[in-house]
Amino acid sequence: MQFHKPGADIFVPDGLDAEAALARTTHLCISAHQDDIEIMAYHGVAECFGRQDKWFTGVVASDGAGSPRAGIYADYTDERMKKVRIVEQRKAAFVGEYACQIQLGHPTSEVKNAKETALVEDLKLIFRAARPEVVYLHNLADKHDTHVAVALRAIAALRALAGEFKPKQVYGCEVWRDLDWLTDEDKRPLPVSARSNIAAALVGVFDSQVTGGKRYDLATAGRRLAHATYFASHGVDEETALNFAMDLTPLIENPDLPIAAYVLAFVDRLRADIEKRLAL
Repeated sequence: MQFHKPGADIFVPDGLDAEAALARTTHLCISAHQDDIEIMAYHGVAECFGRQDKWFTGVVASDGAGSPRAGIYADYTDERMKKVRIVEQRKAAFVGEYACQIQLGHPTSEVKNAKETALVEDLKLIFRAARPEVVYLHNLADKHDTHVAVALRAIAALRALAGEFKPKQVYGCEVWRDLDWLTDEDKRPLPVSARSNIAAALVGVFDSQVTGGKRYDLATAGRRLAHATYFASHGVDEETALNFAMDLTPLIENPDLPIAAYVLAFVDRLRADIEKRLAL
């Protein structure tokens, strides 16, 4: 497969041919940065781990150059950090037994430029080759501009392919803004209790981020536990860890559906829910 950036990295942990590895994919995550996949889409990793009939593939859109850094990484240049993060993402793919891991290497400035079409074209290639049943994207209310931009490019790619392929389910997942604020009717709870050891290892291999200044390992586990505990006020916990997602499938099923109006409707329903309680 020929992607737009010469530094694009394709890694297949079990050594299968890349196109064959993609073809077996059932669950696919498109993320902005290295380590986003392991935070936002562990549900897909766990669904596929150790299976031969389900396979998870991860795609990272950006080159990882702008990440904060401290400790032994404090003096790393952007170029050196990009190399470190490629290796770390490969480690995660090996630990999680991914079908395939692709790192497209687009600069953030290009990812956030809606006029740039290279990322959309790369994603179309991947979707055509993988034809996943389930797709994990960043949620469209995330507060990180690059996350939202990557989700929008992925939606553009899926809409462009609507005549030949549609996934069964598209989730908008949590990283930089969680989705506890959604009304319970709008939440899509994703169980992530399985194999907590693997879940911890997947976030932990990103040492440049964890010991480099951000304790994503602790924060991710804490948020999942909090979601599981606080999800239902009148029932016992059925899971020890949950991620929440918003359903983005309607945006693919109906390519004419305005994206902003669809997302803001979640906010409107939250407002109505609060207003109703204040009238008690």
